[in-house]
Amino acid sequence: MNRKLIWYLKAQVGILLFPFGLCLFGEALATKIQGGAWFWPGTLSLIAINAGVGLMIESGLIKGFPRDSQPPQS
Repeated sequence: MNRKLIWYLKAQVGILLFPFGLCLFGEALATKIQGGAWFWPGTLSLIAINAGVGLMIESGLIKGFPRDSQPPQS
C-alpha cells in the first residue's frame, strides 16, 4: 500500500477510536452510578482510548501530512 494511504488510515482510525472510548467511559460511569455492571464497558473504554491515542501518535498526526522524502533538485 501507499505510505500516505497507510498514514491516512492510521490517523482516521485513531481519531475515531478516541471519542468512541470516551463515550464508552461515560456509559460505564453512568452504569456504575446506577449500580449496574460497569467493569467490561470501562475496560473496553480504556482499551479504545489508549489505542486511539497510540494510533494518532504513531501516524505522526501532529506533524501533519507526510511529505515526499525527495531532496530538492538544484
